[in-house]
Amino acid sequence: MAARKIHEVRRADTTALKERFRQFLTELGMRMTTQRDLIIEVFFRAKGHLNIDELYQQIRQIQPGTGYATIYRTMKLLVKCGLAVERHFGDGQTRYEHVPHDTHHDHMICLKCGSIIEFFNPEIERLQDAVASQHHFQLAHHRLEMFGYCKNCR
Repeated sequence: MAARKIHEVRRADTTALKERFRQFLTELGMRMTTQRDLIIEVFFRAKGHLNIDELYQQIRQIQPGTGYATIYRTMKLLVKCGLAVERHFGDGQTRYEHVPHDTHHDHMICLKCGSIIEFFNPEIERLQDAVASQHHFQLAHHRLEMFGYCKNCR
């Protein structure tokens, strides 16, 4: 499917996210531009954890005039708005992930190929709650990142 068709198909999926972002921008005295609109479309249809370079390459295929700095600033705004999360997996790159509204998950990161595997384990969640309780600690949130080697790189 061509990039333009994917763009058109996913437009309905991102309507609420765009409206939330548009309201956020209005509160900051900013406006939604066609470039920001495209960046949101590409980011929210992507799977995985993207860095700015990966977003830049995808966006340039659709709209070559979009600048790197525009993408960077838009991603920072999406983070500030609460629609994206910055992730740092120890490779010196900042990656961006959609904010998971319905499920929590953790990450396993391959030290050789860089693949990132998302997972959820209820036993780990229960254990974290138990440890926090034992220490009279009120847990607000957590992030678990495990580093090692995937099955292809072992």
